[in-house]
Amino acid sequence: MELNNNQLLRFTTAGSVDDGKSTLIGRLLYDSKSIFEDQLEAIESTSQKKGHEGVDLALFTDGLKDEREQGITIDVAYRYFTTPKRKFIIADTPGHIQYTRNMVTGASTANAAIILVDARHGVIEQTKRHSFIASLLQIPHLVVCINKMDLVDFKEEAYNNIVKQFQDFSSKLLVQDVRFIPISALLGDNVVNRSENMPWYNGAPMLHTLETIHISSDFNSVDARFPVQTVLRPQRDGFIDYRGYAGRISSGIFRPGDEVTVMPSGFTSKVKTVEGPKGELEEAYAPMSVSMTLEDDIDISRGDMIVRSNNKPEPAQDLEVMLCWMNNSPAKPRAKYTVRHTTNEQTAMIKEVIYKIDIETLGRNFEDKDMGMNDICKVRIRTTKPLMIDSYRENRATGSLILIDESTNETVAAGMIVQ
Repeated sequence: MELNNNQLLRFTTAGSVDDGKSTLIGRLLYDSKSIFEDQLEAIESTSQKKGHEGVDLALFTDGLKDEREQGITIDVAYRYFTTPKRKFIIADTPGHIQYTRNMVTGASTANAAIILVDARHGVIEQTKRHSFIASLLQIPHLVVCINKMDLVDFKEEAYNNIVKQFQDFSSKLLVQDVRFIPISALLGDNVVNRSENMPWYNGAPMLHTLETIHISSDFNSVDARFPVQTVLRPQRDGFIDYRGYAGRISSGIFRPGDEVTVMPSGFTSKVKTVEGPKGELEEAYAPMSVSMTLEDDIDISRGDMIVRSNNKPEPAQDLEVMLCWMNNSPAKPRAKYTVRHTTNEQTAMIKEVIYKIDIETLGRNFEDKDMGMNDICKVRIRTTKPLMIDSYRENRATGSLILIDESTNETVAAGMIVQ
């Protein structure tokens, strides 16, 4: 069978500490035959040494916890696997409250989030926290897996109660596509194979759901944005006057002949050629990496953005941003930070904290303005020069930014532009 799995789906797993994330990923890899035989043998022997019956599926990802204990920091564990229908990257994020920043990191590029709920406990604070972050990050698809159905005798009533609990809560969130699946990661029910223990469930198993979720429209195809990473000037025969602009298309579609504007200078031109790794293209779209040439010689450098002339981003220096603070040291009022937005870097200052999100209640706290590790706050930021921005809700690529401490070069915060 020929593989036709060009589409890549990134998904993140989120759940409370003992909801079975590691077991679920282990089951997914095990039942979809995505594990090398030597890995399987090593885990089978470890399982036997620990006195487990059968294979301890959690060991497929829990090896990373051992690395953490050795002092190697692996905040988010990434796993890669492929099926005949699709390629997948899993970002396995820790469940503890103090790792909110890790979930933001793992989920920032995800097409889908798998939220695990323990069938015995229902929707708890952690469920709400993870769902809120998923909605804040505008993850297009949520798959709520109600796990450990074997511990509630596979009863439909237990499943229906949790579906209702989640729907009542998530009606306040900005999530377009929510699906519910009753599973047992330990026994394999509805993970890769359909469950015989739950004939009342008519939907697809989890893997089939992930293979068939429509993700082509997850990228913004309307607003054409091409942040320039570097200018190509090859000094060799056939390329004497060649001047190409290389980068990754953030959103939209570019074709030869398109009328474009270079921001922030405002000069206009037409796209002459669009080239990929294998030569010239008739069209290119997000998230392809390409080089472009223009009809006119314009001074363009890294950090500039090529956009369609009839659809330009907003140049702005004063930004309202939802900021997740990721550093051990709290934010310093009016301190200078480097802001990185697409390929552009500027100096910026946090002018004020408007409010802090209470992660427990999802309410807004206008009194507490201190921003420490894992806090999510709405802030006003001022940059030295304008950034070419869209709101994060419309365009995740040009609506996101990070702040870097100028003295330590550490990434201290990730932000979503909300205006």
